[in-house]
Amino acid sequence: MGSEQSRKRRRYSPQQKAQILGECDEPGASVAKVAMAHGINANIVHGWRKLARQGDTATGLVQREFVPVAVEPAPSPEARTPDERIEVELRRGALTIKVTWPMSAAADLAAWTRELLQ
Repeated sequence: MGSEQSRKRRRYSPQQKAQILGECDEPGASVAKVAMAHGINANIVHGWRKLARQGDTATGLVQREFVPVAVEPAPSPEARTPDERIEVELRRGALTIKVTWPMSAAADLAAWTRELLQ
């Protein structure tokens, strides 16, 4: 077994932790991959994330606040005008097919496209 002196605990500044946690919050990011990229055990980063959720200011980890975003609801099918259309252009080599389909029959277009592409 190695001596206790060979096992030194690494320390990370609040800025380093914030940077690593920020990378973990990116869309599609994996905590394990981010941790590995920084040479840290993923369990350590998971611990930091837990502390951040709890708002642990003693370690410099503070829960991030979310900014509210207004999102307009999609119009209901009843609210659509009858002239709304879906336009599709398919190309295969020199052949081009342009199709205009009524929005009210979008499911039919999906079925037609699926059959066409088989």
